[in-house]
Formats: sequence, C-alpha cells, structure tokens
Amino acid sequence: MNTLEQRRAVRRVATARLVSLAGSGAAFAALAYLIYHLTDRSNTWVAWTLLLTIGAQGVFVSVASWLGDRFDRRRVLVITDLCAAAGFAVLMFMRTPGQYLLVAFVTAVIESPIYAVSSAAVPNLVDDDGLSWANGVVAFGRNVGNLVGPVLGGAMVAVLAAGSNPSPADLHTAGMVVFGLNVLTFLVSAWLVGSTPGRFNDVHDEGSEHHGAIAGMRFLFREPTLRRIAIAWTVLLLGVGMSIVGEVALADEFNSGSLGYGLLASAWGGGAVIGTVIAQRRLRAANEYRSLIAAVLIAGLGFGLTAIAPWLIIALLCMVVGGVGEGVAGVAEQGIFQRRTPDDVRSRVLGALEAIVLISLAVSFLFGGTVVDALGPRVTYAIGGITFVLAGAILWPGYTRALDANVRRP
Repeated sequence: MNTLEQRRAVRRVATARLVSLAGSGAAFAALAYLIYHLTDRSNTWVAWTLLLTIGAQGVFVSVASWLGDRFDRRRVLVITDLCAAAGFAVLMFMRTPGQYLLVAFVTAVIESPIYAVSSAAVPNLVDDDGLSWANGVVAFGRNVGNLVGPVLGGAMVAVLAAGSNPSPADLHTAGMVVFGLNVLTFLVSAWLVGSTPGRFNDVHDEGSEHHGAIAGMRFLFREPTLRRIAIAWTVLLLGVGMSIVGEVALADEFNSGSLGYGLLASAWGGGAVIGTVIAQRRLRAANEYRSLIAAVLIAGLGFGLTAIAPWLIIALLCMVVGGVGEGVAGVAEQGIFQRRTPDDVRSRVLGALEAIVLISLAVSFLFGGTVVDALGPRVTYAIGGITFVLAGAILWPGYTRALDANVRRP
C-alpha cells in the first residue's frame, strides 16, 4: 500500500477502537453505577464488578491473544466484536447484581483478545517510519472512546435513573438502553475492521521458534527493556486499581452523582486524548523511552493532586493532567513493544503485557473496596500517585539500555 492507503487503513482501525470503546466505556460506567445502587452503595460490590470484568480479561488475555498469531487478525477481531455484541445483548435483560456480574464476566472474557490483537496488527499496516504516527492515531481513537464513553453512560443513567436513590426499575431501564447502545457499537466496529484495506499479519515461515500460548510471556521476560516496563506497570497499577474502585465514592464526596462519576473517568480520558496528539507529533523511536519516564511522572502528579482537590472542577483538571501523561506513555510503550517484538509472536507479547496490567488491577481490586472503606477515596488516590513515582524509579535505570530503541522491527 502507498502512504495514503496506509493512513486510511490506520484511521479505520482507530475509528473502530473509538466506537467500540465509547460503547464499552458507557456500558461499564453504567454497570458499576447500577451495581453500586442495587447493593446499597457497596464499594465491595464495585470492586468485585471490576475484578470479574477487567480482572477476568487479565486472566484470559495472554491465552486468547494467541489467536492473533495463529489466525488472521482481521477475522479474530471481527468475530470477537460480533460475539461481544451478543454478550451485551444478553446483559440488557438481566435484573439482579449476580446476574449482571455473571454475564459481564463472560462478555469480558470474550472481549479479551481485542486490545492485543489490534495493537499487534498496526505495524503491518504502515512503514517503520510511520509507526509512531500510527500508534498515536490508534491511541487517539482509544482515548476519545474512553473520554466519551463514561460521560455518555453517566449522563444516560442520570436521565433515565434520576435522583440520589433511583429505583431498581429505573436502574434496569437505564442499563437496557446503555447496553443496547454498546451492541450497536460492536457491530459498527466489526464492519470497520472487516472492510479495512491491507494485511493484518506478516507472512510467517513454518519454522517459527515461538510456540505455544505462553510464548509471549517468555519473550517479554527475556527482553530486558520490556521486562522492566512490565515490572514498573505492575507496581503502578497495584495503586491505581484501588483508586478506580474509589471513583464512585469520590464522586459522592463531591455530591455529583452518576454524572460526576462519569466526568471523573472521562477527564482522565480527555487528558489522554491531548497526550496522544502530543505523542503523535513528537514521538520518534529515539525518544520513546525517556518520554515514557517523563509521562509516568506527569500522570502521577495528576493522580496525587486529585487527592487534595477541594472541588469537583479542580479534581477534573488534575485528572486531565494525569491523563496527558497516560496518553504519551501509552503511545511510547506501544512503539517500544512493537519495535522489539517479531510479528509471529507480537499478539502474544502484547497479550502478556495486557495480562500483567489487568491481573495487577485485579489484585488491587481484591482489597480496593476495603481500603476505600477504611481510608476514604482521597487517601486511596494519594497512594495511587505514589505508585506512579515508584514506577518512574523502576524505569529510570533502563534508560541507557533503551537508547538503542531506534532498532527496526524484527
């Protein structure tokens, strides 16, 4: 493909991610709010909701991402989108917290390959020089989806289940509408990916040395730079996960209801959109690693300042600052992993990283509800900010080694 065709293909993939993530962001924001109120404002139930959705994906993604290396990535993505749409269609008709969690768990497992497989496909759609740009475009779509989705979900629930103590019937109605919207977004995503020009996989020799579903994990821990990033992310996310559990409670402290909850989640996404635009224009192979370290520290600053924000508007601005750091870090991390990973194992390596990220979150969700109940959401956010600083300290010694990050993709 020529440059114009390459850019068109990347933009279609980015649009697919935007649409599906906006729908999923709305759906999971609505789900957390429904569970919170159906269980008499239980932070523990919110923690279990996150554990059985985000955490479940962490358990299964490392194996599920093997599909992207074994089969055509385009087909894997389209089939996954269609199956996820079916899962959310079933979720529309659930009524009890237990039913919601069971179906949400199954649907989360179905969705688990999407991030790793779509990210692994990006280097096949562009030349090496265009990889940072492509990652920025896809990350832009991802972060716009993360920005729009929670606000949309929170606003729809606020309209359909108004008041500080909405009735179960109103909550179920709101859930049906938001989950139904997500069904449509997955169908649109499947169409966009299915009609994207270009090749999603390289042609592989039969003699590949990377065998088995855990080959990605083996590769990740043998490569020093990738291993260091994975360790840093583990430390960081153990603190961040507890803060995610506390988002609903923090919104309650500001007396802002479901809309405030959606705004808190989306403010981070809004900052991440800005960060991806910066990354798209500024990042190159040679500066990805140092940009990663700086971005992690900026994200930690935003998280820490949120803990002491006196009003919701200040908290939202702090979350935007943190999101800018996350947006740059996400693009830098993707470029580093893609450049250092062969195509025939790339889905599994990215799946292994995603598994580490999500399992770290899941572990923090296990005790997140207890911590929020005991210390309050503000202290929990302060702990999250500290873990960003620790992650930056872990990344720093690898800076010299990563100066060769301009290696071409294997």
